[in-house]
Amino acid sequence: MRGATPTSGETRHRLDRRWGSLSLRASALLLACLQISSGVVLAQATVYESAQAPTQTSSQTGGSRPGPSAGTDSAPDAPETEVPAANPSRPTVTNPALLPPVGYLQFEQGVLFATAGPGGVAQQVALVQATKLAVHPRLMLQLLSEPFAATRQMPGTADAASTRDPGDLVFGVQGLLAKGGGAVPTVAVAYNRRLRAGSSADLDIGSYAQSGTLLVSGNAGKFHYDSNFGVTEQVASQAGADLAPTTLRRAQYLQSISLSHDLLPLGPGKKIQITGELWHATQPLVDATVSRRSNPRSNAVGALAAFGYAMRPNLVVDAGFDHGLTSTSTEWEGFAGFTYLLPHRLWRRGAESAAGRRGHGHS
Repeated sequence: MRGATPTSGETRHRLDRRWGSLSLRASALLLACLQISSGVVLAQATVYESAQAPTQTSSQTGGSRPGPSAGTDSAPDAPETEVPAANPSRPTVTNPALLPPVGYLQFEQGVLFATAGPGGVAQQVALVQATKLAVHPRLMLQLLSEPFAATRQMPGTADAASTRDPGDLVFGVQGLLAKGGGAVPTVAVAYNRRLRAGSSADLDIGSYAQSGTLLVSGNAGKFHYDSNFGVTEQVASQAGADLAPTTLRRAQYLQSISLSHDLLPLGPGKKIQITGELWHATQPLVDATVSRRSNPRSNAVGALAAFGYAMRPNLVVDAGFDHGLTSTSTEWEGFAGFTYLLPHRLWRRGAESAAGRRGHGHS
């Protein structure tokens, strides 16, 4: 009826239309940045491989994969004239126990688009990035960041305006406890600590001050699996009884498992892989559903599906989606990105090989 108060569905539809153009522009800009980065990476890889063509043999031997392979405690190192294979962690929530090749920088870059998340998030477009370096066959350093996130809050929340903020900056270490082989899995532990707290809105798992994770990776028939069991410390500020700000600290528990399978070999060193994942995380600081109904004991659960394409042993591109299965999970997330292993070793192999032999001698 003309002049009647619009329903909540009509209001959301109008807001979605208004937000549509902005989100599309932001998505286009981020995807353009990603494509430019990918182009630079591809150009660099092509130039390097062309320069190494007379002596390089890794492209003929194959053995690369979008996901990690069991049986080694780190991705196998190639001879000095070969480009080793990347060992991606993205795009799954689960991280592999295996490490990248020792001495090579590995970059993981992606773009994420999410809708209907906890905390009143209506839509979010974000860049995510990870830089990893294995300094020993049993030790890896990593730096995780979210350089940019554009978020629109749902109507009725404390801050319904659109925001553009950076996320957390996290430093971490990962160490191998036991190397796998055959039916025996590889086992590792990881510790991450936040260096800088970001101001962007959190999604399912949220941000944490520090975290510890047990990682298990292995092969079961023609499938590769990765599984994580973790605990994080989540921190929030709230007003106390005297209205003075107090710090609230809560433990969060996470479990995840992912299965990967090679679908299509496309030639030496090139293949397509499909990955499926289930993950769960408690949400100690979330007390309402996505629709703003009270929910004091919240849990996020999601199902993820993704494809990975190894264009070269050291370059893997990926794309996929995640669907939330509870009322406090982000309803939909779509993502795309790439993993690139810089084909230049940062130090000579001699010293690390000797250290690796000493480490294996005590395993």
